Amino acid sequence: MPVPLIDRIYEAAFVPEFWPSVLDDMAAMSGSVSGAVLVFSGIDQPPLYRTTDYTRASLHEFTTTERWRESRRAEALFKNIITGDFSSFQYLNDHMSAEQLAGDSVARSLRELGLEAQATTVIPLFSGEVVSFTFERRAGEGRHSAEALAMLDKTRPHLARSGLMAAKLRLERAEATVSALQAIGLPAAVLQKSGKVLATNILFDAAASLFLPRAFGRVALADAAAETLFRNAVEASAPHDRPVVRSIPVAASETTQACVVHILPLCRSAHDIFSSGDMLIAATAVGAHLQVPQASILTGLFDFSPAEVKLAIGLASGASVNDAAVQNGITVKTARTYLERLFAKTGTHRQSDLVALLKTASPLGF
Repeated sequence: MPVPLIDRIYEAAFVPEFWPSVLDDMAAMSGSVSGAVLVFSGIDQPPLYRTTDYTRASLHEFTTTERWRESRRAEALFKNIITGDFSSFQYLNDHMSAEQLAGDSVARSLRELGLEAQATTVIPLFSGEVVSFTFERRAGEGRHSAEALAMLDKTRPHLARSGLMAAKLRLERAEATVSALQAIGLPAAVLQKSGKVLATNILFDAAASLFLPRAFGRVALADAAAETLFRNAVEASAPHDRPVVRSIPVAASETTQACVVHILPLCRSAHDIFSSGDMLIAATAVGAHLQVPQASILTGLFDFSPAEVKLAIGLASGASVNDAAVQNGITVKTARTYLERLFAKTGTHRQSDLVALLKTASPLGF
C-alpha cells in the first residue's frame, strides 16, 4: 500500500533527503513538473533549499553564484507577506511589476528550463525565517487548475508544521533524539501514542506552567480548552486518522504567555530517529497585539483554510458575521458555518473570545 503523502511530508521535516520524492509526487498531483521548498533567513543571503531533479542544477547555480542577488522575487515575496497574499498558493508574478519581472533572475532561469507558471505559498516563522513552497508548470501549459490549487492548499497546514521543523533544523537530517530536540530551539518533547513522554529538551522542562505531568508519565496542557484539543490530537497520532486540530492555541494566563502547541506525527524514518516515538510536540509563543492579525500568520499558526482566514480577519477587524459575509462575497449561512469551524479549531465558544485569541497571533519566539 502506498505510504500516505501527509505521512511523508512530516517524515521529510526530519529526514530532508526525502523532500525531492515528496515534492515530485505533489507536483504530479497538481499538474506540475517540478517543486521546491526554500528557507529564507533574509533577503541578504541565498536560501537553503530542497528540490526535484528538474530544477536541482538551476537552484544550485542560483544559490552558489551571484544570481540570487539579481532576483527581484525575494523583495516582492517579503513585501507581500505583510498583506497575507501568500496564505494560500498564489502566483508571485501577479505581485511583481513589469520592471521587476524583466530584471528577475528567477524568471530568466524558469524560461531557460522551459517553465512558466509557478504557484507559491509563503509561511513566515516566529523566529524571522520564511519558508516557501513552489510548484512549476511547463511553458505553454498555462496555470494550475483551480482543483490543483485547492489540493495544494489542503496540504498547507501540514507543510507549515513540517516547514517549521525543517527551518529550525536548517534542512539537515535530525540525527538523534537528544541533539535533535536541542537543535529545534523550542520547548519540545517526544511522545508515544499513549501520551507517555519519552524525551524532552531543557526548554520543555522549563515550561512547567504550560505542560503538566500526569499519571503514567503522560503530559497535559494546563489550559482546559486547549487540553481537549491536545488530547484529541494525541489520540489521533497518525495524520490521516481523522481530521483533527494539530496546531492548538493556548490563551495567555498569569504565568504563561499565549502560544500555539504543534503536534507533528513521527512517521517512518523519523519514528526511528526519535527513539521510536510516535509524535513530537513543540510550542511557539505569540505576542499580544491590538492589530488585525496577518493572514499569513493565521495560516501558519492554525489549521485555517483560506476562506476561514478571510472570515477570521473580518471578525478581528470588528465586523459582524453579517458584514464579514458581505465583505467576502458569501452568504451569512456559509459565514456561520466557517465561524463554527473557527470555534472548533481554536477551542473557543464565543466570538469575543475568538477575536481576542486571533489578536495574539503575531510571530514571537520563546
